[in-house]
Amino acid sequence: MSRSETSAPVALYTDGSCAGNPGPGGWAALLIWGGRELLRSGAAAATTNNRMELSACIEGLQALTRPSAVDLHSDSQYVIRGINEWLPAWRARGWRTAAGKPVLNQDLWEQLAAVAAEHRVRWQWVKGHSGHPQNERVDAAARAAIGQLRPKVDGA
Repeated sequence: MSRSETSAPVALYTDGSCAGNPGPGGWAALLIWGGRELLRSGAAAATTNNRMELSACIEGLQALTRPSAVDLHSDSQYVIRGINEWLPAWRARGWRTAAGKPVLNQDLWEQLAAVAAEHRVRWQWVKGHSGHPQNERVDAAARAAIGQLRPKVDGA
């Protein structure tokens, strides 16, 4: 996706889903800019809901081809609080929680922090399953990605 840095922010809606937690999971990212849309999705055979939430954000931001202003909308408190509140402390403690345990999903948090640093991201929480049209779209796309994966998993 290409866009000018001076235009309006890209709206990015993300969601992750899991059929069982852990289990097969899917993610989706919807980018809206200049009257255009790009919907990306994917799946993993064995994962967690939180990994899919993080993957949706990473994949959405990676779809941008140049530094951009981004309004990222997620229904995941884990993502929003993690990026805004917990990440600086985790880094300061050498990727340990306040309880001294290793941070779960450190690999994805590091990826997300790196790709987010390339942009000006405003992280916004949106209530899931509340009729928000774009959130409902990415939720359905994430679940559909799991459905496309399932025949491979079930037939294995």
